[in-house]
Amino acid sequence: MRTALTVSIVLFLTACASSHIITGTPRPPIEPAQVKLYSSAPAKFEEIAIIEASSKSSWAFTDQQKVNVVIERLKEEAAKLGANGVLLQMTGSESTGGVMTGFASGSNPTFGTGIYATALHKTGRALAIHVQQ
Repeated sequence: MRTALTVSIVLFLTACASSHIITGTPRPPIEPAQVKLYSSAPAKFEEIAIIEASSKSSWAFTDQQKVNVVIERLKEEAAKLGANGVLLQMTGSESTGGVMTGFASGSNPTFGTGIYATALHKTGRALAIHVQQ
């Protein structure tokens, strides 16, 4: 029972790592390795969707590692829609929940201590595009 709950939570969190809104015509899916990242618009392209991703539920620790996860997830989302390009629009950070641990000992007087750390994730928004070659 406990394992099933853990798996369900992990699948739910992973499913929330990226999303899209269709704004054009999707194409057949391609491999994420075929998707190119653009920081400025290429000469000729067709917009397919607005895509978003975050570094949530990843094991990345540094800001650069978290941004790399976001970019990889944007490419994966774009590839599902048949886009061969990702036109990056913005990146940012978000705080979601945190982790708390504590210790207390009984009898008079009672003593307790705790540590709380906020979980910071990177986010990104882009256009999934098809670049005409």
